[in-house]
Amino acid sequence: MLLLVALLFAVFLIIGIPVAFALALASIPVFVLTGTMPPTVAIQKMVTATQSFPLLAVPFFILAGNLMNVTGITDRLIRFSRLLTGWLTGGLAQVSIVLSLMMGGISGSAVADASMEARLLGPGMMAQGYSKAFTAAVLAFGSIITATIPPSIGLILFGFINEVSIGRLFLGGVLPGIVLTAILMATTWLVALKRGYSPDLPKVPSAREIGASFLESVWALAFPVILIVGFRFGFFTATEAGAFLVFYALFIGTFVYRRLSLSSLLEAARHSVTDLGMVMLLIMAAAVLGYAMTIERAPQEIAAFVTTLTDTPLLILILVMVLMIISGMFLEGAANILLVTPIVMPVLVGAGYDPVHMGVLLVVLINFGGLTPPVGVIMFTVCGVLDCKSGAFTRAALPFFVAMLVFFAILVAFPGLTLLLPGYLM
Repeated sequence: MLLLVALLFAVFLIIGIPVAFALALASIPVFVLTGTMPPTVAIQKMVTATQSFPLLAVPFFILAGNLMNVTGITDRLIRFSRLLTGWLTGGLAQVSIVLSLMMGGISGSAVADASMEARLLGPGMMAQGYSKAFTAAVLAFGSIITATIPPSIGLILFGFINEVSIGRLFLGGVLPGIVLTAILMATTWLVALKRGYSPDLPKVPSAREIGASFLESVWALAFPVILIVGFRFGFFTATEAGAFLVFYALFIGTFVYRRLSLSSLLEAARHSVTDLGMVMLLIMAAAVLGYAMTIERAPQEIAAFVTTLTDTPLLILILVMVLMIISGMFLEGAANILLVTPIVMPVLVGAGYDPVHMGVLLVVLINFGGLTPPVGVIMFTVCGVLDCKSGAFTRAALPFFVAMLVFFAILVAFPGLTLLLPGYLM
């Protein structure tokens, strides 16, 4: 039965059916052929999946991020990022990576960050002589940083579906996000040096210029800091933090930056409804198929299969990582988190790995899959905006693929990088 479900799901994806509908349709054989689950259960599971208090964090953070985006905060962050790194070799490319680190505290979505930066920075980078493929590669890989910095939507979904503390996941993603930023900046510097790309600024800005720009951006930079402080001192849960940050964004947009008009508020609400509709539809469809696979004992069978191959924890982790990269090639990120991680997490926990450490690692792996064909959502988003061929993108991205493998090796070898802040602050 599991093979039939997997085959149907693959066929539905190949013929172009949207992922959410492919998930729901692939679960039909479990209802019709086995008789173990009446169709009414499917409706109940779809409804139940939406009735979760932790899941309320998703619409709150999506709305807060969109509110911050329409208040001019992105322009301020770009100016600040440019002053910090524009004087380095490969100036605008370095700016895009640092901007992704800062935007992680606002957008919470790698795809949203990649799309935004491709529109804002892509034309300027190409006008300065950067190749189209290199521009697309830098913007796409930089967006993965967004998946690690709170409030990452991927970490929220992972925590919800796998019953892992979202607060600990948020804290666990901070240091890996900073390390990934440093690795991508070093890779960009090496490639830019080889290709002869010049800095964006002629000299290092003065401390006064950087300080003034920092003060302009401080309200946005405080966004993730407020989350960390709130979780540390127990002021709010992840859901309550989302509600607080909506009011925070409304206050900043109205009284500090004074850019939040009725039209921009409606624009933010419209984007939020669109984003949330897509996420919730995936959640409901994945809940049905996930329950069907649980009935068919898929997690237990996969765990048994993996343990027959090896009982060494490191080899088990490597097998799961390869599986996540492959599934990321074919599944959109949210669907991958909702469908695949509940199957592999029992295997990893049984091998002795910490759920928070694995959560950060798996979410980054899933987003990494969005950079690879045939269904690389991040790759196609950036290439679509910049009119870049996927083949050229892949060739230009080879140094960044190597950089990501180095990052994954560091994340596996040093679990303390992920667990330090959750262990110390919570």
